[in-house]
Amino acid sequence: MRPLIGITMRHELETERFYLARTYSEAVEAAGGVPVHLSLIPKAEYVETILDKLDGVLLPGSASDVDPLRYGREPQRKLGEVHPLRDETDALVLLEVERRALPLLAICYGLQIWNVSRGGTLIQDIESQLPEAIGHEQGAPRGRRSHRVRLLAESGLSRLAGGESALVNSHHHQAIEIVGEGLRATAWTADGLIEAVEDQRTDRWAQGVQWHPEIEWEQDAFSENLFKAFVAAAQQFNRQHHSVELDVVSVR
Repeated sequence: MRPLIGITMRHELETERFYLARTYSEAVEAAGGVPVHLSLIPKAEYVETILDKLDGVLLPGSASDVDPLRYGREPQRKLGEVHPLRDETDALVLLEVERRALPLLAICYGLQIWNVSRGGTLIQDIESQLPEAIGHEQGAPRGRRSHRVRLLAESGLSRLAGGESALVNSHHHQAIEIVGEGLRATAWTADGLIEAVEDQRTDRWAQGVQWHPEIEWEQDAFSENLFKAFVAAAQQFNRQHHSVELDVVSVR
């Protein structure tokens, strides 16, 4: 069975619609998974019910920023829009991901809300708070790999990249400030900003990246490897989950 991968959607405030760039789903499907779009309904019963069916979760980027009140900070002047439905739904999803040890791939905003859910904090606007930082909002063309990241030796990402550095794209104005509990930083830019984290525990697959591997993933071996590893972890979760179900049925 192909694993089911839940992907939370974005919220467009002006039209009150949920939406998602096609590339997230296409990358998951090409890697062998079945994408399932999750509506932004911040109700625990809804989230628990839908995650009962899933083998992995992808938290994508967003046109919004994580509400700084979630990590005990007042808003800076250049804080972007905050979309409460996205914040609240992803927070509930992450509670269930944690409880079930579901494989997790967190991208851009997804990385940030994951870090905050673990008690970490964010830089609200890189340009105004860290004026000496390199450019992290590259603009068009979005698929261009615009800067290099240094990867932690022996980390999951370094194995997928086949080395200790990689070129990535960059489309963010916020970044991790303090790493959340149980996470470890695994990638950095030349200015020292954290660009990736992974769960320190070995009983689960959980990676978060600040760049966008879903953009032109088919032209970048590192991105393709990341999605394949994620879906493979979801496939393994699927096998284990169904094995337990079959054991229960056989006992009955």
